[in-house]
Amino acid sequence: MTHLDYGDRGDFENADRGFIAALTPGIVKDGQGNTVWDNDVFSSFLDRECPSSANPSLWRQSQLCAKQGLYEVTDGIYQVRGLDLSNMTLVEGDTGVIVIDPLVSNETAAAALALYREHRGERPVTGMVYTHSHIDHFGGAEGIVPPGNPDGVPILAPEGFTEHAIAENVYAGTAMSRRGMYHTGATLERSPEGMIGTGLGQTASTGSVSLVPPTVDVTRTGQEETVDGVRIVFQVTPGTEAPAEMNFHFPGKRALCMAENASHTMHNILTLRGALVRDARVWSRYLDEAITLFAGASDVAFASHHWPTWGTGAITRHLSEQRDLYAYMHDQTLRMLNQGMTGPEIAERIELPPALASAWHARGYYGSLSHNVKAVYQRYMGWFDGNPAHLWEHPPTEQARRYVDCMGGTARVVELAADYTSKGDLRFAATLLDHAVFADPDDAGAKSALAGVYQSLGEGAESGTWRNFYLTGAKELREGVTPNPFGFSGGMAAGLSAEQVFDSMAVRVNGPKAWDEDLSVSWTITDTGERYRMTLSNGALTHRAEPEGAPPADLAVALAKPRLLALLTGGGADGVAFDGDRSVLVRLQQVMDRPDPDFPIVTP
Repeated sequence: MTHLDYGDRGDFENADRGFIAALTPGIVKDGQGNTVWDNDVFSSFLDRECPSSANPSLWRQSQLCAKQGLYEVTDGIYQVRGLDLSNMTLVEGDTGVIVIDPLVSNETAAAALALYREHRGERPVTGMVYTHSHIDHFGGAEGIVPPGNPDGVPILAPEGFTEHAIAENVYAGTAMSRRGMYHTGATLERSPEGMIGTGLGQTASTGSVSLVPPTVDVTRTGQEETVDGVRIVFQVTPGTEAPAEMNFHFPGKRALCMAENASHTMHNILTLRGALVRDARVWSRYLDEAITLFAGASDVAFASHHWPTWGTGAITRHLSEQRDLYAYMHDQTLRMLNQGMTGPEIAERIELPPALASAWHARGYYGSLSHNVKAVYQRYMGWFDGNPAHLWEHPPTEQARRYVDCMGGTARVVELAADYTSKGDLRFAATLLDHAVFADPDDAGAKSALAGVYQSLGEGAESGTWRNFYLTGAKELREGVTPNPFGFSGGMAAGLSAEQVFDSMAVRVNGPKAWDEDLSVSWTITDTGERYRMTLSNGALTHRAEPEGAPPADLAVALAKPRLLALLTGGGADGVAFDGDRSVLVRLQQVMDRPDPDFPIVTP
């Protein structure tokens, strides 16, 4: 059993260091008076001793993450923490302030900037930096810089930022959003019995989301930029925590920003909400490179989540242990899979070295050792473990019906599960009851029993996301699906390229319904000069750049880019020129499915 030193108060001292003032009350509302952020609900109960309904290690992490306010990191660098899932960092320049990572929502970003200005003066925003392409690091952009960036504020981001930021929220956006409700515990009550945090922060705000495009691409390690008199040296780290990400150093302030590549938790190699699998090998190597490039020249390191680390020695140790953490998970998974073990077998057997297992910042509060090694296995070997019995298994409902039939019916399965529960084997009890529910979703006893097992598993979980998944599953078994309040944001839509709009259409085409359709559309985007030929054939919607002089399509459409998404989502045809058969668009829309944001997860 790993020993965790609960008497070690170093993290609490660092989390409190530099505190200036909190937002009081710690609540942010939108223009209609709706609460989009409430940090006080967490502080109202997290100052107590850990109850039996929570894992003590996760409770400790949530106590740290719930600390809220404006903090001084070092001379001229400040952070606002506890006003969203992520941190906003503010770096004072010659004439104004540079904002790093404007949170999830415009409302929380504006509140964070106002809190800073209340204590540091009305400094104008003279620069903005996106550390990487996840929404909690750019979604509040218009709370900092007005739409369209009329003042030409320089906005720096890693190369590929916009493409990845938009793509993650479009192609599989509906499914990610649905699973994201489990991931963040969005529908759970904030209480000792419900959602107490995600391990990376408390949760995400629910305000309006935007994206102001970058004006400066960071393309290489060693690239230097000076913003408002502040010199910044960059390290690009693609394929680590995000497809487009970067660390950077402030030589004049001996301060290092590690983005989300080194925080105070084991991170995800594959998030439970869904994403591309990350590369633990390059993640480790970029951390090692950061040590070489910057650690010796730094007195403080801060990140897009959690609290800073002060002192050159402490920074080097923190980055070295984070480096070794991802390297160990990667290398040991490869070693064991080359001995013939499957992902679940590796996850069951792997152990971290004692020095890493007992390091608070390496605990699995957001990621977990179990699902991370399965992700490494997936990256190299895919979903199939090589066993022919697993090559063509029945889907969950059909498989469940057969298992339940073999075990003597739903009532017998529930009885067996109760026996395993009484013996403390909640994992197998969950497996049995999951089969019972999928085989007979109307059996109230099976659903109630499974909800109880999920409740117990959630209460024992050290990972915030595991807790949220288990408890949300229990809630939906008891109460049904809560409608997903999060849709695709209009603020994000403005950032879509024409090709991304076409790609998002393609993944909505119902193939069987479109098998016999054969049509083509020529698109001219008048404000950018782009021309595309779209073709629907054999149930596949494809597009390519169209040269001048190409043969005419069934329909030619000319419009400005802002009208493109509106036209395709039924927003009207004002300002759109058509030439040809306009019924083509109707036929196309008739074979496109509407995504289901509320699909079931814990029931068939």
